[in-house]
Amino acid sequence: MWKIVRPDALAVLQDEKCRRSLSRYFSILEGRKHAKFRLAKRLKASFNGNSSLQDLWRLHEKLTEEFYRLEAKVDKGEVRLEGLPLPEKSYLHLKVELAKRILRECHFCERKCRVNRVKGEKGFCRCGVETEVSSYFAHLGEEPELVPSGTIFTMGCSIRCLHCQNWTISQWYEKGETCTPEDLAAIVESLWREGCRNANLVGGDPTPWLAQWLETFTHLDVDIPVVWNSNAYYSEEAAKLLAGFVDVYLLDFKYGSNRCAERLSSAPGYVETAQRNHLYALKYGELIIRVLVLPGHLECCAKPILKWIAENLGTWVRVNIMDQYRPEWRAWEVPELRRRLKRSEFEEVLNFARELGLTNLCF
Repeated sequence: MWKIVRPDALAVLQDEKCRRSLSRYFSILEGRKHAKFRLAKRLKASFNGNSSLQDLWRLHEKLTEEFYRLEAKVDKGEVRLEGLPLPEKSYLHLKVELAKRILRECHFCERKCRVNRVKGEKGFCRCGVETEVSSYFAHLGEEPELVPSGTIFTMGCSIRCLHCQNWTISQWYEKGETCTPEDLAAIVESLWREGCRNANLVGGDPTPWLAQWLETFTHLDVDIPVVWNSNAYYSEEAAKLLAGFVDVYLLDFKYGSNRCAERLSSAPGYVETAQRNHLYALKYGELIIRVLVLPGHLECCAKPILKWIAENLGTWVRVNIMDQYRPEWRAWEVPELRRRLKRSEFEEVLNFARELGLTNLCF
């Protein structure tokens, strides 16, 4: 059915530019390489519950380097994944341990509320310790290379966009279904068996649930690529935990101005945070960038974002310039956001991207 509804999802398999920027992802889909989490589960980590936080981060830094050396060897066929034993404690388990410690003084996102979620305290995102899922299904509306995408929408978000299109999820107007990591693993595997190309972790935003997502994949051993579908407002510690776990970073780049980020999304320091996390993403995985063009925000946001991408990430990186903006939730509070984007505005941004030399565009 998806081949009829989204013929571009089939055609993209022959798209040389897309394949270049997402070469490892396509190799996983074609059975020639393995999802990162499967490799992470086979890299031994020696630690225990009494290890200091400093020692754990030191070990994580060392194993991150070892992980990428191992990945290169497995990718080249020098080492077979099947020949690697499953240790009792692995690089992936180390990530789980670090993430669980962060829950005690939560700083997964750049806001760094420092609440103890283990003791029931809740910060800006209002997330606890048990994952709350809104829905999950094979999504046919994503970028063609992702379709059909096994999307799992979790509740809550680290920012508060006044124009949020998923506001009932991000702001807890819905009631989510509580899921254990084992439940989530079963959901991921069921989506994989249905033919989904990936596990698309989204929300809201997946960042508040990073500890639970890491633990989820300790219960899986199928080659399904992990797609981290995020607003890019996560902390550096979270970025380090995502390295060696995420195959494709599907990141928003929402604003080119911190003033706009604070005014529209209550996200102080957004620009620098997003820049850092996009650089991390390109270093440790493969990247698709989403730029939603907002009416009246061409000069302050859309154009500076695209300029930064071209100058810092490369003109070949995959960029989805989106014209889907529509007034939602509290957009009426912002005068320029009360209307849809004009076609002329979108064309202006698209032409600007082409003038910058960006060649791997999706729109």
